[in-house]
Amino acid sequence: MKKSIKLIALFVAFQFSSFSTFAQDKAQQIEQLLNKYKEYGQFNGSALVAENGKVIFKKGFGSANMEWNIPNQTDTKFRLGSISKQFTALLIVKLAEEGKIKLDVPITTYLSDYPKENGDKITIHHLLTHTSGIPNYTNAPNFLRDKAKNPYTPEAFVKTFSSLPLEFAPGEKFNYSNSGYFLLGYIIEKITGKTYEQNLQETIFTPLKMVNTGYDHSEVILKNRAAGYEKEGKKIVNASYIDMSIPYAAGSLYSTVEDLYLWDQALYTNKLLSEKSMESLFKPYIKTWNGFYGYGWSTYEVPNGNDKLTVVEHGGGINGFNTIISRIPKDKNLVVLLNNTGGTVLGEMNTAIRNILYNQPFNQPKKSLALDLLDVYNEKGATAGTEAYKKLKTDPTYAIKEGDMNRVGYQLLQTGKKKEAIEVFKINVDAFPKSGNVYDSLGEAYLADGDKKLAMVNYKKSVELDPTNEGGKKVLEELSKK
Repeated sequence: MKKSIKLIALFVAFQFSSFSTFAQDKAQQIEQLLNKYKEYGQFNGSALVAENGKVIFKKGFGSANMEWNIPNQTDTKFRLGSISKQFTALLIVKLAEEGKIKLDVPITTYLSDYPKENGDKITIHHLLTHTSGIPNYTNAPNFLRDKAKNPYTPEAFVKTFSSLPLEFAPGEKFNYSNSGYFLLGYIIEKITGKTYEQNLQETIFTPLKMVNTGYDHSEVILKNRAAGYEKEGKKIVNASYIDMSIPYAAGSLYSTVEDLYLWDQALYTNKLLSEKSMESLFKPYIKTWNGFYGYGWSTYEVPNGNDKLTVVEHGGGINGFNTIISRIPKDKNLVVLLNNTGGTVLGEMNTAIRNILYNQPFNQPKKSLALDLLDVYNEKGATAGTEAYKKLKTDPTYAIKEGDMNRVGYQLLQTGKKKEAIEVFKINVDAFPKSGNVYDSLGEAYLADGDKKLAMVNYKKSVELDPTNEGGKKVLEELSKK
């Protein structure tokens, strides 16, 4: 009897040590991977990875403040951008669970001052799923220059877009809209009589002991807050200012990788919502991107050997910050990446980390061609830039990264280097011929350069590849009138 107990104990110890060894190996691989991304100037932030609900890796990379050389750590606070939407969605579903709101009634039920012509057709569900047809305020021309720096009350800001014509009939299709989530925050305030921020604190952050998460205010002295930066080629600059009343319920929160782990774990429980209400957050309501959109979360499937995994995730981007939270509920696996040097390839990193977790082959990091090309195009012009591209594209240590090339093209366009921007966008079109976004960017550059014919050709291709591109459709409509 004693012998068998001893054998069982040994077996359990072996199993545990095997798991620890595997977890250790995976943690080492993740660290090596992220160190490489840091070395290549593609990751500057904090990371946390959990397997089977247990944290196997967490670490900071690069600087939270470059002027003072203060390192990023696992308790560094980053602006989240659109990851904020999942918190807004939970507040709304909580109100529905309490019988204080209905998701299938017009928004004018709760917002008596909203124009009825549109408001009577739009439901809360439409706002949650980006199917309302309300134009996305961050897509407005010169948004960053004209509006983003000024403080607004929620009521005043809603008036900047509430009377605009809808882009399509509510419920007809998906078109990502920060305006919809801004409205949800305003509705929360109207129903509860408390600020959006108070609702977050009382309903989510305090119960979950998320003491390092909150609504960000630029004027508040906030311990361990990361500064936001942007990349201009290889050069790093301070991110431009945005008043945090503008992102509001669509993107105003800050958090740490450790607090987002607490959030992830709570989503497996009924601490915040009933099981049925919790499930409603992740339902595949509307087809979009490479999967579906729920309430503040997107879901999609990825192959895993002969099997498939359902991934539940959301990314975020706001001046100086780029973020992702990615969950695989079946195995309680989690990847959180928070970056404070603007847009970067977090999706690529996330995929590699997920493959490490499932013992699948993964792609090693490569240098981004775009970062080197910007300097050449900027300093030596279009011909020299294209020559540099022809040489570098055969170098196996480099890769063309769609987002990076797009950002570089726009940086050139914004500084008046139209011909150079066109060349960069053409490279992107050649590399990603199935992406509607690259044709849209090239069309915009041709239009800025006065070539309406080629602008139309590229906008048409963009809309053909991406039928949700409402902005492209509007430009085509305008061009066809001329």
